[in-house]
Amino acid sequence: MSRTNFDIAALRTFVTGVELGSFAKAANRVALSTSAVSAQIKKLEAQAGTALFRKSGRNLALTEEGEAMFSFARRLIDLNDEAGMAIRSACLDGSVRLGLQEEFGETILPDVLGRFARQHPKVRISARVAGNAELLQRVDSNELDLALLWGSAGSLEAARRAKTHVEQIVEPPMCWIGSKAFPWHADSNDPVPLVAFDRPCRFFSEAIAALDARNIRWRVTFTSQSLAGLSAAVAAGLGLTVRTRYGFGANVRVLDASSLGLPPLPSLPLVLVRNTAIQTAPTERLAAIMVESLRNFLVDEA
Repeated sequence: MSRTNFDIAALRTFVTGVELGSFAKAANRVALSTSAVSAQIKKLEAQAGTALFRKSGRNLALTEEGEAMFSFARRLIDLNDEAGMAIRSACLDGSVRLGLQEEFGETILPDVLGRFARQHPKVRISARVAGNAELLQRVDSNELDLALLWGSAGSLEAARRAKTHVEQIVEPPMCWIGSKAFPWHADSNDPVPLVAFDRPCRFFSEAIAALDARNIRWRVTFTSQSLAGLSAAVAAGLGLTVRTRYGFGANVRVLDASSLGLPPLPSLPLVLVRNTAIQTAPTERLAAIMVESLRNFLVDEA
């Protein structure tokens, strides 16, 4: 039985074009001409033995086989890049101290640690899951090398004054989140029941500011020091909370704010803060893997 050897460069162009929604944009990203990109896609379809795209109006959409190819292509590219980095950096040694938000402790952290350990088995990683204020303070005091934070104008300005490197990853909107079993109804005359982190909490501050601006009454029905406690309280119907849509379980849902009479909420940047005073090669490599894993996770969750 003959084996198919897919071309990694063609797979990279294919994935880039799908993610950008345009092979013209992909050509710029991979530094090829549009004719070269077209040739790569034709080569990939020939190797696959099937069409990967179908006409959808004026645009192209993935066929069922194209969807499968996209999923495998991302994994093959990641493995290819991981192998290359592992061979080039086999002697990397040292340690990295990482901090991140609770939303991502159970989602991207296993992937990040697994990939990093396979590439750099000699490097030791310690991780701390905590809230924004603690993580930023630990970066400032040289207790952490890098941290994944929910940013704000004040916190980011403080980080820049402290001579840390701040990289924005994404800026998701805040959402009203409630229980699937016990939804809150806007026609109720009761104050909006809120489930919140123990203060200070940026999400809680934005929630009550939005409610106060609309003269909507509210009351705190439950507080917690952990995201798990917050999620459990919301799932039990004790109230609503405000977060992004990442990191919550299946028993809660993002609410349609306008239909419930709830006010709109702002977006919140997610940033990677690095302590520039103690940057090392292992820290830079871990930061790159974190950004890549996080962006892949956000694409899958979209």
